[in-house]
Amino acid sequence: MSSATSPHDNESLAPRAWHLAALLLGNAFLALGPWLVRLTDTGPVAAGFWRMALPLPLFLFLAWRERGANRPTRRTAMLLIMAGTAFGLDLASWHTGIELTRLGNATLFGNAGSILIMLWGLVALRRAPDGKEWLALAAAFGGAALLMGRSLEISAATLVGDLFCLLAGAFYVIYILPAQMARATLGQWTVLTMISLAAAPVLLAIALFIGEPVVPGDAGWLPVVGLALSSQVIGQGLLVYALKHFTPLIIGMALLTQPALAALSGWLAFGEVLAPLDLVGMALVSAALVLAKAGGKT
Repeated sequence: MSSATSPHDNESLAPRAWHLAALLLGNAFLALGPWLVRLTDTGPVAAGFWRMALPLPLFLFLAWRERGANRPTRRTAMLLIMAGTAFGLDLASWHTGIELTRLGNATLFGNAGSILIMLWGLVALRRAPDGKEWLALAAAFGGAALLMGRSLEISAATLVGDLFCLLAGAFYVIYILPAQMARATLGQWTVLTMISLAAAPVLLAIALFIGEPVVPGDAGWLPVVGLALSSQVIGQGLLVYALKHFTPLIIGMALLTQPALAALSGWLAFGEVLAPLDLVGMALVSAALVLAKAGGKT
């Protein structure tokens, strides 16, 4: 599987800076997902269905606006169906796990796929990493270990939830790499529309099969709509936009910012204490992205 196309050599600094900003901002909104899932009073898998279904009219309109772009080939369409199915299974597993374990564990195991994406990025380079890339990898793994290690709490009470979140991390890899391949030739909204169309029936079928409540109850539609807007329209919208411009190695490193952003949001919104090791972890993950971008060959 080949990596995504890199920005053109003659592209100005401003667009490249915007692509990185979009990648990081998308991850910031995605980091809010576990909190919003907890606020909904549908079933957790049903919340994933609404996350996919509610933005579809907007996605269809924006995809129609992209009609001048390349149309998907049969191979690309199959890639997107596979990506959407995997994304549906990812959300079903992760949202279920969020309800059964600590949010710190959910963030840790749900982002385990970023490690696999980084390893795939090394394979896709078809060469040994250079000095800056080795430093970036060391900083990324070190920062993630600090952030995740502080929130990790293994116990029999959370084991089932942890396993669901770990499974979600594996499905996320099967989603992100085919989506990145499709993004090389298709517009972001076309990609998101096809992925959502494939994922929504998977999530609804699972929710109905396990007997979850699908329609929001006393909590109303606000948490579900907030989840759809923040995680799908903004978070995935920015992430899919950025996929075209970075290799899997940098994408995987960027996904590692989610534990850092989750810790930061917990401090800002919920008064959770940030320890010095949290700050060191955030700094290492940030340094990893800077080093990887400065390497120029990733």
